[in-house]
Amino acid sequence: MGILTFGLNLTLDGCVDHREGIVDDETHAYFTALMDKSGAMLWGRVTYELMESYWPLVAQGVEDVPPAMKEWALKLEVKPKYVVSTTRAEFPWTNSHHLVGDLREAVQELKEATPDGVLIGSGKLALELDRMGLIDEYRFLVHPLIAGHGPTLYEGRMDQTRRLELISSFPMSNGVVALHYRRAD
Repeated sequence: MGILTFGLNLTLDGCVDHREGIVDDETHAYFTALMDKSGAMLWGRVTYELMESYWPLVAQGVEDVPPAMKEWALKLEVKPKYVVSTTRAEFPWTNSHHLVGDLREAVQELKEATPDGVLIGSGKLALELDRMGLIDEYRFLVHPLIAGHGPTLYEGRMDQTRRLELISSFPMSNGVVALHYRRAD
């Protein structure tokens, strides 16, 4: 059975707004390598719609981007993408699938069917899955920025403290720190 890894960018004050952060070859290479190790992506509808509005255009060459972003887009194009949504049923982007039914059961089945693991990149969905005890690992890029606004990671809505074990950390040349944690409880 594969593991469920929550990977996300955040600022020092916990902001997870996709418009905040250092977007460069180094950060894209990090997430491309993380995606390469995973068997599938898992998103909520809002994140899926944000991604589908831009990355297919990059993969098709419509958007002119640096090589690291192009590599991410091309690999994302072929990666299986699973979407949790109660308001949308059609997901036309290549290799996209609607995850239906009981959320806990559907995600557990996805983990069992994906030996290379699943990478989740949606904050609100991650909160729900963390409450259910389904997230196994956390991969955060902490950017040397104070955004001063939200949304923030989990918005203070966890019902209990989650203890984590540090697996690794390393600073990038751009000042971002990559953190890898595993559930300790």
